[in-house]
Amino acid sequence: MFKMPGHPVNHGPIAARSLRRTLVIYLMLGCLLPLVLVGVLTYSSIYSILSNKIKSGISATLMQEAANLENAVINLDLATKQFALDDQISKEVSDYLSLQDSQVFNKAQIMASIKERMNLAAFTNPYLGLTAYLEPGEPGNAESVLFANLDIGKTFSSSTLPEFIHYNGADYFGPHPTQYGSRGSLVLSAMRAVRVPDNRPLFIYMETHYRLIDNILNKQSYGMKVSHVLVNGNNKTAYVEDPELPQNIRDAISQNKIGDYRFLSSRHLFRYASSQGWELIGVVHNSNFNSEIVAWLRTMILVALSTLIFAVLLAWLILRHIYRPLHKVNVEIVSMVENRSSQVSYTNVQEFNFVLENFQDMKDQINQLIHTVETNEKEKGRFEVEKLLSQINPHFLHNTLNTVQWLARMNGQQDIDKLVTLLIKVLHYNLGKKSLIVTVADEIDALRNYMDLQRIRYDYEFHYSLDSDDEALHVAVPRFLLQPLVENAIYHGTGDRGGKVAVTIRIKDDSWVMLRVEDNGTGMDQETAEWLLTDDEAGKKRGLGIGLSYVHRMLKRYYGDQMKLGIESEQNVGTVITIQIPIRRMEEFDD
Repeated sequence: MFKMPGHPVNHGPIAARSLRRTLVIYLMLGCLLPLVLVGVLTYSSIYSILSNKIKSGISATLMQEAANLENAVINLDLATKQFALDDQISKEVSDYLSLQDSQVFNKAQIMASIKERMNLAAFTNPYLGLTAYLEPGEPGNAESVLFANLDIGKTFSSSTLPEFIHYNGADYFGPHPTQYGSRGSLVLSAMRAVRVPDNRPLFIYMETHYRLIDNILNKQSYGMKVSHVLVNGNNKTAYVEDPELPQNIRDAISQNKIGDYRFLSSRHLFRYASSQGWELIGVVHNSNFNSEIVAWLRTMILVALSTLIFAVLLAWLILRHIYRPLHKVNVEIVSMVENRSSQVSYTNVQEFNFVLENFQDMKDQINQLIHTVETNEKEKGRFEVEKLLSQINPHFLHNTLNTVQWLARMNGQQDIDKLVTLLIKVLHYNLGKKSLIVTVADEIDALRNYMDLQRIRYDYEFHYSLDSDDEALHVAVPRFLLQPLVENAIYHGTGDRGGKVAVTIRIKDDSWVMLRVEDNGTGMDQETAEWLLTDDEAGKKRGLGIGLSYVHRMLKRYYGDQMKLGIESEQNVGTVITIQIPIRRMEEFDD
């Protein structure tokens, strides 16, 4: 049953699925499932790789910062030693201290010389900043500033500075705000005792450049937010960059419980212990630590969404290039009901065109079958008419012939009696009410009567022979099949005495029956033989074509394309007509 597109068809208990929905689902699964599986299987590996990469990067950057801090301490160590142990500078400082306040000019000269040396040291070493000579006051009081290369004021209190380490005979402080002006930049500083001839207590104070610590502890170098903690030589916290750092982390750092790495309170702690006696701790919040991993996950989600969009677009394209041609195929199937002879309209898809070509072949075959059925029905009607015409008042003819037969017997006319007897048998077989399907044995008996009758008619001018395989005698065939061919052989093939007609019936390959009618008459050319096998009905209404046309239509009616009818003829030699039909039983015919 055909159904118009858009109207669902009830297929019984099995629910029909939409091709459109199935294509979309399969495409989604095909595009997303591999991505999801790869994402799930590689997440742990990628997380481990990225975590190790981030840890290695933070550790390497922390080591670089620590190395820069160590270099800053070394620079302070070398510079303070230069000013503390240089005999010439020490002598100038001692001379300055020995002068009276009234010797202003001499003091000014010595001060200018010392400041020049300070400026030269700062110029040759850009990592150095404020440099000053300090004279300690009374215990608990601030130091006095004797000389300074930058503005520092007259008093200075080292007791307020955060202790850092004691290294190579000097005390180090910081990080703390610089004492230079009001800049507030963080610096490291060092104080070292200065050797003077009179052993008077004197110290050299020196700071790093006011930008150095900010450059060393630079958050931008990590690529993420990292805070620093400096632990001094006494294992106490000297500097905490993040004022909101939890107390438990501060305690763990002070108690040296973090090792080289530890995760505590949602923070990653990285530690570097310097050989100078201090430690640098890098603190990274877990959200910042996982930022690169989160970025990777976002990228994967973006790829998944892009894949989903691509799958939807691909599904739409496939539906456009498959569903529409499929709809067109359905339209062609539906339109066949209204117009069976119209040619199909092809699509632009090769596979669907192949289906449509097969559908067109099917339409052609259906039309041919319908035409064949109509033709067979017409042939059947013609046979029925011919049968009715042949049976017009057969009893009258039989009764008349029986009367002639008895008169001949009463008068002793044996030849007439024999002739009439044969004629009655022939007419009874041809015009009787017996079934149209008979056996080969019946056909041979009727054929023998007919040929004996014809021999009497032609004054025994020809001879005949009937030869059949025993297996062929029970094969069912249409009645009156061979007599028209034998009649043509007698009429056209036995003009002179010595004529011969041979009928041979053989079994072939256990599936076929070969019926052969042969004469030794005048024969015909090949063109005439081929013409007799055509469908030119008008030309066959005369001569040999009448009987042959009847036999041909009879074979077509009962055997269709399974039968074979052939003519072999040679002029002045004779003609052979061959029929090949399949072996059938009586009940296999629809008579």
